[in-house]
Amino acid sequence: MVADGRQRIDKWLFFARAVKSRSLAAKLALGGRVRINRDKAAQASDTVKPGDVLTITLDRRILVWKVLDTGSRRGPSDEARKLYEDLSPAPAPLSGAPDALASLRDIGSGRPTKKERRQTDRLHGKD
Repeated sequence: MVADGRQRIDKWLFFARAVKSRSLAAKLALGGRVRINRDKAAQASDTVKPGDVLTITLDRRILVWKVLDTGSRRGPSDEARKLYEDLSPAPAPLSGAPDALASLRDIGSGRPTKKERRQTDRLHGKD
């Protein structure tokens, strides 16, 4: 039931497809992983309205969504995307090149690489 443009946070998260079930949405709100306009959602019955900004912590992502509308059902993803505007920051680029870890090892320390092993075998005449 939507009263004067407001909706429970657990229902809204479920309708917006942030989580797979309404019970997971309630656990998310109770666990303090949802903020409504910078205030933690204390319970699943806290309400949201158009214009509110939600900060949602999911696994390894932080979502920042602006509520555009309240939902009436959990519909297809196109319908769910109309309920919010995504304000999330772009993911930070990976620092360093993929082979940056190889340069951390000093030459001559640790186990020999395959190339060093071949050189050692050639030195001992074990071609």
